[in-house]
Amino acid sequence: MVAVRDAMIVAGGAGTRLRPLTDTTPKPLLPFCGEPFLVSVLRRLAAAGVERVWLVVGPDPSPFGVLDEVADALGLALETVPEPTPLDTAGGVRSVIERCTGSVLVLNGDVLTDLDLAEVARRHLDTGADATLVLTRVDDTSAYGVCTLDGARITGFVEKPPPGSLPGQDAVNAGTYVLSPGVLERFPRGRLSFEREVFPRLVADGADVQGVVSDAVWADLGTPERYLAGHRLALRGELAWPVSLGAEPDARGVRRGEGVRVDDGAEVIGPVLLADGVRVEAGASVGPDVVLDAGVRVGPDTRVRDAVLGAGTVVEKGARIRTCASGPRARFAAGAVVEGPRLVGDAEVVPAGGV
Repeated sequence: MVAVRDAMIVAGGAGTRLRPLTDTTPKPLLPFCGEPFLVSVLRRLAAAGVERVWLVVGPDPSPFGVLDEVADALGLALETVPEPTPLDTAGGVRSVIERCTGSVLVLNGDVLTDLDLAEVARRHLDTGADATLVLTRVDDTSAYGVCTLDGARITGFVEKPPPGSLPGQDAVNAGTYVLSPGVLERFPRGRLSFEREVFPRLVADGADVQGVVSDAVWADLGTPERYLAGHRLALRGELAWPVSLGAEPDARGVRRGEGVRVDDGAEVIGPVLLADGVRVEAGASVGPDVVLDAGVRVGPDTRVRDAVLGAGTVVEKGARIRTCASGPRARFAAGAVVEGPRLVGDAEVVPAGGV
């Protein structure tokens, strides 16, 4: 298999739009279908033939230690690269890329995609390009920077053009790249942006920058609405994503971990993921589009829809929850009503009544 052996994950974003969840957990480590999001990204990289992963993070690398055991099990060498001060999307990559061997796969740490990474690597190596960008097509170009193409070669970048103003050009950067050795050497160390500096200059200098237009699922998880929507895609099987490895859905679309207890008289409507030790009490209705992380307890006569509840969360009698994500150990008091999108922080208590 043709493979790129080194990969870098840019994972230093503050995740301000996902607060309060990101006040205690870095955005790339937020739970996704029952485990930190980057766990499944590491699985996908290993499957694509990657052997070493460089994780470019913020000033505190310690939370990312939870990935060490996963990386070891996958046979990946994992090295965390802290950024004491923010270096934008490319600065951290520039700081360590010379330590890599051969071409390097670069991913944004908060993008949900079932892109075939091995195929992208193969196409990059086959063409001998200086850089390869994965692109996705959009209906409304006015919200994105458009990559103009001549065949597969990128010839320029146009920021947020009005719809229809660039006939035949509707491909935008999907946040996954392959860089050939030495391609970043022309750029100084320090703060550096792929989108605003690296790729425009490479094109202007005549470098061979290729675009791979993909119809794979591509979703940004950076807002409450998108975070919940990404879960819906995964639960419904609308993208190829390793959802809670080893937990296969039953005929009703319900995945169950170990020690799950659903009382008689409770209703579970798939797609739903019930992690280890979840309890759903009599009279409760859970689903569709719900993830209950380990140890969640849903009390009697409750309703939970379109929700992702963190480990150890308690939903007390009569609560109504829709379009909501919580951190671990949250508590929805008896009679609480949440109609989101709403994010509830770690150990936060939602009182009775409407929110």
